[in-house]
Amino acid sequence: MSNVYLGYHFTIEPKELGSEILIAELGELPFESFIESEFGVTAYIQKQFWKEDILEDLFVLNSPQFIISYTVEEIEQVNWNEEWEKNFEAIDVDGNCHVRAPFHPKTDAEFDIVIEPKMSFGTGHHETTHMMIQHLLEIDVTGMKTLDMGCGTAILAILAEMKGAQPIDAIDIDNWCYLNSIENAQRNNCHHISVYEGDASLLVDQQYDLIIANINRNILLNDMQHYVDRLNPNGILLLSGFYEEDIPFINESCTEKGLTYVKKFQRNNWVSLKYVN
Repeated sequence: MSNVYLGYHFTIEPKELGSEILIAELGELPFESFIESEFGVTAYIQKQFWKEDILEDLFVLNSPQFIISYTVEEIEQVNWNEEWEKNFEAIDVDGNCHVRAPFHPKTDAEFDIVIEPKMSFGTGHHETTHMMIQHLLEIDVTGMKTLDMGCGTAILAILAEMKGAQPIDAIDIDNWCYLNSIENAQRNNCHHISVYEGDASLLVDQQYDLIIANINRNILLNDMQHYVDRLNPNGILLLSGFYEEDIPFINESCTEKGLTYVKKFQRNNWVSLKYVN
């Protein structure tokens, strides 16, 4: 007998931070799969585990910071592979980096990255990941000790290794991202990436030549001193996960800690900044 699922289609504003918090909260409930959409996220739960007040106590739905609406549909059976294939298209960044799922054909791009996204963010489709890839494509990272903070799928750590960076630490606070990053690193034959589950408190004795942090404004501002303290002289800090209007706050935090602004990428209203120590 096939399981009956309910699909919750959430529209979220602002999408990036709202989706992260919503998925974290739904993950504590019996929701078992999440798929990023253009306007938010779709979450699936087996109908047998559903109850009428299941969303009642979610912080994100009651927070004035976010505007969230949703519709619900009943689905007789979910073919998860089919859902991924329907929602995950291969992308190309500047003709040099191709990001694809295992079911997509290989291309002759210089950097061909295979990602099984599952429930993790960071497939390259989001503007922030796309811009971080652009930064990495421009930098000679050969031999750089690298940190990918908030690694998601580890896509940025994987690209860094493909370009010659090593060793690489990839850290994410989410257990699913931690497990997915290990899997994706193995899938891309990476041998210099160590994945850890946790937050900036793990950054104690390490020093890095390159730090990549694609998270969100509030976490970046909260952890900025950790990043600066861990950055070697002439080291590079790449930041994203925030909007154009957040730049003054990020820039003030970086410059007062001795970093020098170098470059900005912008896609829609999202931005990515490069600083050097």
